[in-house]
Amino acid sequence: MDETPLTLDSVSFHYASGGLGINDVSLACGTGSWTALMGPSGAGKSTFLYCASGLLPIESGVVSIAGRNLSGMRESDLTRMRRDHIGFVFQDYNLVDAFTCLQNVMLTALFGGPSIKKENALRALSLVGLGDFADSYPADISGGQRQRVAIARALASQPDIIFADEPTGALDSRSASLVLDSFEAVVEQGRTVLMVTHDPNVAARAHRVVFLKDGHVDSICEGYDAERLAMHLADMASTTAGRQVQ
Repeated sequence: MDETPLTLDSVSFHYASGGLGINDVSLACGTGSWTALMGPSGAGKSTFLYCASGLLPIESGVVSIAGRNLSGMRESDLTRMRRDHIGFVFQDYNLVDAFTCLQNVMLTALFGGPSIKKENALRALSLVGLGDFADSYPADISGGQRQRVAIARALASQPDIIFADEPTGALDSRSASLVLDSFEAVVEQGRTVLMVTHDPNVAARAHRVVFLKDGHVDSICEGYDAERLAMHLADMASTTAGRQVQ
């Protein structure tokens, strides 16, 4: 893996509907780093995440994963890059109801993705506190547990980079702590995590927090606790609201 697994250089994307995207954004995420994206509603956090992972085609700039420019790739090569190097955690669980939790974690192998050993899948389930639910079906577990199955699926393939969109949004505090512990564990193994969150307590677990506003990187904070992050976010929101009133 390249020394800098993920880089964005002057990246822009705008929605055809006129909705705010991101504009001239640059960021580098190193090996074994954990970055949280925060900002007011509509700041471009999820758009940033999808552009960084190659799920949205950028208009300008460069996104590189493992030293390779995604914009220059054929769709088949881009699919292979995502399959071999990336794990996704979406807000939607994207589980198959007819499959057990274990089968859902191993799902990528069924569709041409990397082969996942059963022991790795079971370990990933245990990591998010679901070791006893391997044979359960999505309909038999709670929404928070389904979200943790989706997170286990992203971890089981041992990707170089994990992109997570509000990974703890549907979880209680105990479950959220388990998920964050699992992210911390894979980061210590040298993997890279980039996640979107609205929760300062979650963001405080990351190595740094990148604040977005109006599609731009507004500020980058390191070493902030949850209270300082919450205050910073509130200041940004009030500034945005004040500008809209004017």
